[in-house]
Amino acid sequence: MKDQNPTEYYSIKQWAEEDRPREKLMQKGRQALTDAELMAVLLGSGTVALSAVELAKQILQSANNNLHELAKMSVKELQKFKGIGEAKAITIVCALELGRRRKEADFAKKDKITSSQDVYELMKPYLLDLYHEEFWVLLLNRANQVLKYEKISAGGVTGTVADPKIIFKRALEETANGLILVHNHPSGNTQPSQADIAITQKLREGAKLLDMQVLDHLIFTDNGFYSFIDNGI
Repeated sequence: MKDQNPTEYYSIKQWAEEDRPREKLMQKGRQALTDAELMAVLLGSGTVALSAVELAKQILQSANNNLHELAKMSVKELQKFKGIGEAKAITIVCALELGRRRKEADFAKKDKITSSQDVYELMKPYLLDLYHEEFWVLLLNRANQVLKYEKISAGGVTGTVADPKIIFKRALEETANGLILVHNHPSGNTQPSQADIAITQKLREGAKLLDMQVLDHLIFTDNGFYSFIDNGI
C-alpha cells in the first residue's frame, strides 16, 4: 500500500543531518531517539512544509505528547493530518499495538500474583485505551498462580453486566481456588460505585459456597487503579 499525496517530497535522504533518526539510531542506539524521531522513521517522509520529524512532533502534540493518548487514535483520526495517508496511519497504529503486545508477553513470564499492581500490569494490554467498559476475571490456584484470565462481558461507556453464573462456571471449569475481578472505568474515575460494591459482595458470598475466594476487585483506569483489598473493603 502506498500513500498517494502529491504534497510529500521530503525523503529520508533529503533530511538535514540533525533530522536523520536512522543514522542517529545506528550511531547511538535506539534509546537515543526521541518519540518524534522514532515515529519519523515509521513515516519515512513528511510534507512540502514539514519534515517527517516535524510532522511526527505535530501528531504527538495533538496527543499531549502522551503515547497512551496517541494509541487511542484510529486510522481515520490520524489521516486528518496533512501528509498522513492510510498506509502511514496503519503503520503508526500497528507499531503501538506491537508495544502493547510486548507488555503482555513480558508479563506471561511472571504468572504468580503477589499484589494488586501485578493485576494492573497484567490487564494493561487488554483494558488500556478502551472507550467502553469490560469485566474480566482472573482464575488462580492455591499458590496464587494464574490459571486463566478472560473477558466476561463488554458494555457501554457507563457500565457492563457481570453474570455470576458465567463467572463461577469458568472458575469450576478451571478448578480455581481464587478469583480476582477486574473492570475498567473509561471515565478515569477510580472510585467504586454502589453497583461495583454490590456485585463484589454478591460474588464473594457465592464463592464461599463453592469453597473459593474472591481475592480482590480492581477498578482499572488508564492512569491508575483502585483495589478493594488495598482499601480494606
